[in-house]
Amino acid sequence: MQTPKIIQHIRAWLKDYATQAHAKGFVVGVSGGIDSAVVSKLCAMTGLDVLCLNMPIRQKADQFDRAAAHITDLQKEFAHVRSLTIDLTPTFEQFEQTVSGSLKTENWDLAMANTRSRLRMTTLYFYGQINGLLVAGTGNKVEDFGVGFFTKYGDGGVDISPIADLLKTQVYELSKELGIRHDIQVAAPTDGLWDGERTDEQQMGATYPELERAMAQHENGVTRESLSGRELEVFDIYARLNRATQHKVQPIPVCKIPAAYWA
Repeated sequence: MQTPKIIQHIRAWLKDYATQAHAKGFVVGVSGGIDSAVVSKLCAMTGLDVLCLNMPIRQKADQFDRAAAHITDLQKEFAHVRSLTIDLTPTFEQFEQTVSGSLKTENWDLAMANTRSRLRMTTLYFYGQINGLLVAGTGNKVEDFGVGFFTKYGDGGVDISPIADLLKTQVYELSKELGIRHDIQVAAPTDGLWDGERTDEQQMGATYPELERAMAQHENGVTRESLSGRELEVFDIYARLNRATQHKVQPIPVCKIPAAYWA
């Protein structure tokens, strides 16, 4: 994998897309996780305007602090990066109170988690529109096209997807080349949508490397009958999540990486 070339390819793609769309730059929701850190740095490298939003909703302090520190790093390096902290907790809690009389089914907690994501999407588009900026998505290939680990019309509601052709492990490789903060590189991936701590891997039932292997097996026509043990278990997890993904995927422009760069 030719990491420097991939970084420059994505940077050029972002700049060209924004120019053709007559946009001034990008707005990015920064969560304190690896994906949003990489995307915001790539956007900043275009030289166009970048607005980073830190949008806590009853957020854990370490997540908020990592996001804030990353934004500070970007602003020290790039004069054209601006930031805002938009506390959405009161808005979310007002909505929570308004619907509290509804029947609380087993899907209540998941619906409220997805509501957080959709509030953030609405905020990103508000600030994007008033500033002439594109909403840059932060989903990777496994999440967007493999297991559908995103909220439809939430973090899946974006204008462009710069890293959606990269596996999670490849995003980590880019983060090292880009000099992303160490505390972000080692933090357990989480969507930050729950009051309690729930990592991505806990919610999906498998690690990203395991899911990437299952994704490759699925694409290469491997059958479950040829597998056993944990490998079979993860293959079935991937297959189940992948089937559920089909109705969620939306036609969003994705930066495709040239085949030569994977060598």
